[in-house]
Amino acid sequence: MVLSKHRWLITGIFLLTVVTVAIWTFLQVPVYEATATLLLDPEPPKVLNIEEVTPMGSAGYDPSYYATQYEIIKSRPVLQRAAESLNLKQRAPGLSLSGVSVEPKRNTRLLFVRYENPDPALAADIVNAVANSYVQYNLDLRFKGARGALTWLTNEAASLRKKVEDSSAALQNYRVKANILGTQEQRQITAQKIMDFNKAYLEAQAQRLSIEAKLQQLTQASKDPTSAQSFFSATEDPLIQKLKGDASALEIEKSKLLKTYKEQHPEIQKVNAQMRQINQRIDDEIQSRIQALQTEYKVAKAREDTLLGNVNSLKREGQDLNEKEIQVLALQREVESNQQLYEVVVKRMKETGVAGGLETNNVRVMEEASPPRAPIRPRRAWNLIVSVVAGLGVGIAAAFAIDYLDTTVKTPDDVERYLGLPVIGIVPTFASKR
Repeated sequence: MVLSKHRWLITGIFLLTVVTVAIWTFLQVPVYEATATLLLDPEPPKVLNIEEVTPMGSAGYDPSYYATQYEIIKSRPVLQRAAESLNLKQRAPGLSLSGVSVEPKRNTRLLFVRYENPDPALAADIVNAVANSYVQYNLDLRFKGARGALTWLTNEAASLRKKVEDSSAALQNYRVKANILGTQEQRQITAQKIMDFNKAYLEAQAQRLSIEAKLQQLTQASKDPTSAQSFFSATEDPLIQKLKGDASALEIEKSKLLKTYKEQHPEIQKVNAQMRQINQRIDDEIQSRIQALQTEYKVAKAREDTLLGNVNSLKREGQDLNEKEIQVLALQREVESNQQLYEVVVKRMKETGVAGGLETNNVRVMEEASPPRAPIRPRRAWNLIVSVVAGLGVGIAAAFAIDYLDTTVKTPDDVERYLGLPVIGIVPTFASKR
């Protein structure tokens, strides 16, 4: 009912929409997109087993490497090289190549280089020029690094050759000046003497330390006679053990006598006198042993000092020989090191020269762009279909909106709803017979 009532409104909106979109579409300038396909390998083909001076590609999967290459393709050096190769200043003045886009193909190492232009042939030429420019730019970077490295290696080889000659001359001059030819045997004899005297010195030192420890213990124990006697008893000294036995026997005899006599009895006084005599002998023996240890310590210390002096003297003699040998070895190592470095640099210089002549590249043009046959904009058929659907939709929506906003009385129910009065009768409308 609503659509039939507003059919002319719907038709008008529909036609206006379709005609407007059609005119806008056909007035637009067609734009064509050309696409070239590049293959970006992780590493270039390995022709020779030579490490590159300027590595190309990536040893493994590195997202940043591929993202960097996408930006290089769109960089000014690459685009400028492409523009110069096409002579765009004369062919298309004012044309900018900033519209070049790069899109990787998912799960592959392929890249799509695209460019849009109203001229399909020019779009294809630009895309191909950018792709070839990028391939050549990548190769130029490698050649530039190789040339720089070759220059540096050449200079370094000359410098190292001079160092080899100078270090060899210095070694020979020192050997003659120090007169160290034939001293190897003497150095071995001196080293053996040092080992023997050092062993004897260590033994003497250990003996002195042992005597010194005993002397310190005994000196501390001598301040307390009882402790000193215990010390010698613990060391199982025969004489001290015998005297200690006699003292113990007298103690037992005194204990027996005290059961019968008092402390002042002559028998007990006699035993006490014997005990004092034995204790005095023990103290005298301890002092005698202390003096003996002191004498033994002095002898051991003197022997230790003498051996130490001999060891130090031999060490100085051996040190002189060792210093000469060390200097010779240092000069010899310097000669060998310079010679090895020189050989490595010369080898690397040759490899760099060979590698620099190989035009290996990890970037290749897999498919050049051809002039596109159909434009990507405007999409005329699609635009017309959209205009038809949109015109019908807008017309129908407008019809329902107008009908919803219409508040005029059209039915008896509208009279009762708006006026609140009952309907008495209806006067029909008759069409004119004119």
